[in-house]
Amino acid sequence: MHIRGDHAELVVGGRLDVRNAADVRMALHSALDAGQGDLVLDLRELDSWDATGLGVIMGAHRRAGRCGRRLVLRDVPPQMRRVLVATRLHRILTIAP
Repeated sequence: MHIRGDHAELVVGGRLDVRNAADVRMALHSALDAGQGDLVLDLRELDSWDATGLGVIMGAHRRAGRCGRRLVLRDVPPQMRRVLVATRLHRILTIAP
């Protein structure tokens, strides 16, 4: 699991699951609190996520709204896009093509 980027764009790779959810949550919150405008979360290097990882994404989405920002998911892998559609979260989250 790795995260790199700044307050405007973060790249998440590896697995986003219960083992590293706290680290990802902290990185997302720090980026949201430090910047302005959209926070782009690039997921092209993400291998998988579990329910906890999806909860981290949703929590960051809510926090972004409270900060007057927007969380934008970019390059969501197909299998994870299917999860977003199945859970209807694709209607709530902003997903860039």
